[in-house]
Amino acid sequence: MRIRRSVLATIVALGASQPALATDPPAQFTLIGTVRDFKERTVLGGHPDFEKSPDGGFGLYCGNTASSLDADRKPVFVGGGRKVLWPFRTASGLQIAPHLYNTALGDKPGYWGAYDSGGVTSAASFNQWFRDVPGLNVSQNLSIELNRGADGLYVFDSAVAEPYKSLGGFFPIDDQLFGNSGGEPQHNFHFTFELRAEFTYDANAAQVFTFTGDDDVYVFINEQLVIDLGGVHGVTTQSVPLDRLGLESGQTYRLDFFFAERHRTQSNFRITTNMVLEPAPTQTITAAFD
Repeated sequence: MRIRRSVLATIVALGASQPALATDPPAQFTLIGTVRDFKERTVLGGHPDFEKSPDGGFGLYCGNTASSLDADRKPVFVGGGRKVLWPFRTASGLQIAPHLYNTALGDKPGYWGAYDSGGVTSAASFNQWFRDVPGLNVSQNLSIELNRGADGLYVFDSAVAEPYKSLGGFFPIDDQLFGNSGGEPQHNFHFTFELRAEFTYDANAAQVFTFTGDDDVYVFINEQLVIDLGGVHGVTTQSVPLDRLGLESGQTYRLDFFFAERHRTQSNFRITTNMVLEPAPTQTITAAFD
């Protein structure tokens, strides 16, 4: 069949004028969350969980947090957790939360230690970590930018991103809010950080979310706990392969991220993912000043 030149020219012109399909992943994206500053337990107005050592010693403690968020989309302390002496892993070697361990998928078992709360005084004290509590904490917004590498992974790494690289760690509120914690090294060590994001699940993309750092980190996807890095510990890694969460391809889901820095030696923070995350609504800050 022959196409008249005028028609063909129109088709070509229309094609040239159309914007590129929005299939190319962005080079970077920014997430905005809330950072809350606390004072350590030994000073006036201090929080009992900051600079509290777990009874079982420093280390990773899993299972102290409920598997789902509460009505305010906050994590819930339930206790009954245990120290993890050796991480649980997927068949490919990814370190995973113990409750995601599945022998049918070829996962490799870890090793448990003693039962311990991970340095959390009570459910009531934990309940204050990610809420504005006038007189106990002060808060402000904080953004992080994840950049896409040649391998297709988006990364925010406090060891590389400025100003954190120059500061020697993830210290977003040095000389701010309650001020630095005193001692050496001189940083503001006692804070939490809460992020909300949304993403579209792609069953064919082998989507994975990984966090590496210290101290406590809890990640929820579709309101279910998927990364459980409780306790006061050094740099530790956990990942969640999204294909084991029962999500529906093409649907949009929430990711809720909760981080706590509770001990003055170091602060490390690295997110790695092949998911494109977009900011989700966050709560209004109500305690910007004491």
